[in-house]
Amino acid sequence: MSQPSTVEPSQLTLEDGRYLVKLARRAIEEYVRSRQRIAVPEDAPEKLRARGMAFVTIERVARGVKELRGCIGFLQPVSSLLKVVIDAAIAAATEDPRFPPLTPEELDDIVIEVSILSLPKPVKDPLREVVIGRHGIIVMRGWHSGTLLPQVPVDHCWDTETFLAEGCLKAGLAADCWLDPHTKISVYEAVVFYEKEPRGEVAVRSLVDEYRSRCRWLFES
Repeated sequence: MSQPSTVEPSQLTLEDGRYLVKLARRAIEEYVRSRQRIAVPEDAPEKLRARGMAFVTIERVARGVKELRGCIGFLQPVSSLLKVVIDAAIAAATEDPRFPPLTPEELDDIVIEVSILSLPKPVKDPLREVVIGRHGIIVMRGWHSGTLLPQVPVDHCWDTETFLAEGCLKAGLAADCWLDPHTKISVYEAVVFYEKEPRGEVAVRSLVDEYRSRCRWLFES
């Protein structure tokens, strides 16, 4: 049976997630230590060789608190999911303009999160169609564009309007740009695999449940 042209988040198992997070970790550690870019493993699961979209997020853990250390990814299926994860991992570690390149001394204190994305789809009524915990957003107008992953509003307890406003700001536009009919809003879904601790157990985030638990005050009348 032929493989699908693009890997969808719903097709991935926790075992797949473990593989991808460990691949990202290996790519980061090898590049940071020796400046060598690892090749796509020959024994990788076949379904992960299909084209895919992914972001890799690196967080530094200090006294039990996580802080962002780098996040870069691909919103189009430019190559195999395996290569995308390797490239995104190295870029997150060394090319995020918000941070200096990761150093070998930091490798024991970071956790890695790999988000596998679905193909983006445009929405006409973002305030009604965007679902916190389910959707990431892409905001585009002219040369301006920006994206926020599905976990971002969950981590910050944003409501939908705030999420859209922050997406506009990420795109370099006014916070209310989502109200302008010339602004294009697209959504995508994701499955998010993460290390519970540096080089530790890999789990999958349940963003909707996290949002209701972490941000329950938003649901109180």
